[in-house]
Amino acid sequence: MRAPNRWAMLSLGVAAQGAGCVFMFGLPFLIPLLRDRLDLTLAQAGVIVGAPSAGMLLTLIAWGWLADRYGERLAMALGLGLATVFLVCAAFTTTPGPLAVLLALAGASGASANAASGRVVLGWFPAERRGVAMGWRQTAQPIGVAVAGAVLPSMGGLREALLLMAGICLVTGIAVVSMMVDPPRGPAKPGERTDSPYKGSTGLWRIHVASMLLVVPQFATATFALTYLVAERQWNPATAGQLVAVAQFAGAGGRLLCGRWSDWARSRLRPMRRLAVLNASVMVLLAVAVHMGSAVGTPLLIVALVISMSGNGLAFTAVSEMAGPAWAGRALGGQNTVQNIAAATTPAVLGALITHTGFGAAFGLAGALALVAAFATPSDAT
Repeated sequence: MRAPNRWAMLSLGVAAQGAGCVFMFGLPFLIPLLRDRLDLTLAQAGVIVGAPSAGMLLTLIAWGWLADRYGERLAMALGLGLATVFLVCAAFTTTPGPLAVLLALAGASGASANAASGRVVLGWFPAERRGVAMGWRQTAQPIGVAVAGAVLPSMGGLREALLLMAGICLVTGIAVVSMMVDPPRGPAKPGERTDSPYKGSTGLWRIHVASMLLVVPQFATATFALTYLVAERQWNPATAGQLVAVAQFAGAGGRLLCGRWSDWARSRLRPMRRLAVLNASVMVLLAVAVHMGSAVGTPLLIVALVISMSGNGLAFTAVSEMAGPAWAGRALGGQNTVQNIAAATTPAVLGALITHTGFGAAFGLAGALALVAAFATPSDAT
């Protein structure tokens, strides 16, 4: 039997993860509709749009275990199917509390693709092409958010928007069931690890810690770039939004380039460490420019935004390879969990810091944490 095209399998994995990202990270585009139709305050609307991310945190490792045990196709298809059901139910809910619960359940379900799609890369791609493949996989989030941004604001109502997101999950789930083929699973190769990779080594733990720290500059720039440009540089909000959107796509391209770099270097961790140092350097320069009120802060902000996004796939590739096929799903679930915890807390903490001390201090702190991440990143021999 002819082996399936590995790039087609990767495309299905990216589509599955992107479908989840449409509603997990695209719901903020519906805040005006939520406030208008449900008569919510901004804080209440924030709770609802954050519900899918909260639900996702609770199930990432469990979905990873399911993918390790029973295969990627089942995990992704089951998760997308359940997400479809919960989103349809949410579309016909008019009470904020139940709506938040249903969206949290949808997020808990859609999280299946986050761990399972990483296993697709590990299983179908050889080491010399895995970095680029994981870079493509990591473009799922900006692509999903871009789709949400292009489509959701033009929807006529909240119900229609939620049904559209349910339809995207349903169609993608059907495609996964119809076309996805799990990577072959033979007996463990000589020297291949089958027990917990967290025992007897600090390597995975150090990657998790470094990744958490690197989330801070990524979300410091992504969350507050538009606010800084509008409040401090007096940019038009629409123009600032367009610039930030272009930077997001540039960051997605950076993920592909970093993946190619890691394939060429035959290492995920050396590029990850060097990129963290570069990230720290740019963030510190940005902090100084912002503190001094210099116009140079604007281009530095965009450069920092792109660089902070670019290395995301390196850690995921390193985690999957270090964990091995038997544990990759769970390890990737853990990696997603720690990153999302940092992503959930960074805006609130830095927002408070900006309120009291200004943007410069927040960007400087993010740069310092990126430097710590460089030291936390283990060596290839770990």
